[in-house]
Amino acid sequence: MMNVYNSLSRRVEELKPLEGNTIRLYTCGPTVYNFAHIGNFRAYAFEDILRRVVQFNGMKIRQVMNLTDVDDKTIRGANAAGVALTDYTKTYKDAFFADLKKLNIQPAEVYPAATDHIPEMIALVQKLMEKGVAYQSEDGSVYFKVREFPGYGKLAHIDFDNQRTGLRCAADEYDKENVGDFALWKAWEESDGPVGWDSPWGRGRPGWHIECSAMSMKYLGETFDLHTGGIDNLFPHHENEIAQAEAATGKEFVRTWMHCAHLRVNGEKMSKSAGNFFTLRDLLEKGYTGREIRYVLINAHYRTGLNFAFSALEDARKALARIDACVAQATEGAAPDWAQKHLADFTAAVNDDLNIPSAFAALFALVRDANGKGAAGTLGVFKRMDEVLGVIFFENEKKAVEIPAEIQAMLDQRAEARKAKNWAESDRLRDAIAAAGWVVKDSKEGQSVSKK
Repeated sequence: MMNVYNSLSRRVEELKPLEGNTIRLYTCGPTVYNFAHIGNFRAYAFEDILRRVVQFNGMKIRQVMNLTDVDDKTIRGANAAGVALTDYTKTYKDAFFADLKKLNIQPAEVYPAATDHIPEMIALVQKLMEKGVAYQSEDGSVYFKVREFPGYGKLAHIDFDNQRTGLRCAADEYDKENVGDFALWKAWEESDGPVGWDSPWGRGRPGWHIECSAMSMKYLGETFDLHTGGIDNLFPHHENEIAQAEAATGKEFVRTWMHCAHLRVNGEKMSKSAGNFFTLRDLLEKGYTGREIRYVLINAHYRTGLNFAFSALEDARKALARIDACVAQATEGAAPDWAQKHLADFTAAVNDDLNIPSAFAALFALVRDANGKGAAGTLGVFKRMDEVLGVIFFENEKKAVEIPAEIQAMLDQRAEARKAKNWAESDRLRDAIAAAGWVVKDSKEGQSVSKK
């Protein structure tokens, strides 16, 4: 039985499909105005663990992850760069998908882009207007009447009596104290430049919140199982999604909500001014692999703040080497009782609100006993655990080991040195690669590299 913490009820509850054997999941994806940073990937890694545990329990999953390619940030970025919005966001969409592969994050079934679903958003706004819970302001924008939806605040548990209300929140993102009517459709402004669509209320573009309500219901239905995101999305974004959807349909929008906590770097909030702001690409360029980064991102409970440090990446490298050495000795066959016990502990951990630290404890108990008692018959247990963790290399996968950018650069330089018969430089680069933990082998086909 898979149990998870529901942010809506504030209780741990069993997660089971509303219909059939498929969990319908909506996850808030990236706003494609820049390269995603490791704080973003903390959320995406959590959501990957979630979908893997669903499948681990024999259920199917249909995951929809949106791509926010029109909002305040994307418009501002495209206009500053002097390029079309679609050209501007394509760079970051492509980078996002490449980064997902580096982190071994399973792809969602659907990746809807906001700009491809403007008609659905206009239709949803029209329905809210017809139901009397939305109105058009003097400037042509359309707002949701928060006070006309009795359930507003149930996700964030907002006390209206102690909040500033009666405001209009035109910005896509705003602070929690600004409980006010929020924009469903934003009238075109000069600062929007060429970005805009025609609507019954004039030219403009959708508000950020309406995008997710429209796209999630299009692909998952008016009521679905599960919605996730970072804790920073709980209010106002997810609260507004609920209000829009339930006011329009009169039905429960989502049964279970899950949110992951923030990531901090060396104990501090990540920011460019503090010099601790990292994209995945920054870490790869420093010589770390996607597997090592994934290990750090998932090895903390998702509802606990994660402190990201370079020392943790070094620890991950050592831990993965220990796992790899044991798995290299593991064989197929019937698992011994002690190995089955570790798998039972692992299963209990992941089904206990995705307790991945305890799951890793079960994995290392398996490694310890396999090293002491023999690894015969344990390969299947390692593979079963890795269905959730996604960090173990098996023999037939080691050829596809991820080569860090700095190692590849040295390999390329060494190839040029050998071509020029500069053997001293070739040897120097070989030693530098070895010092970084990699072994170069030369053959008639050229050079190859493997982890030590």
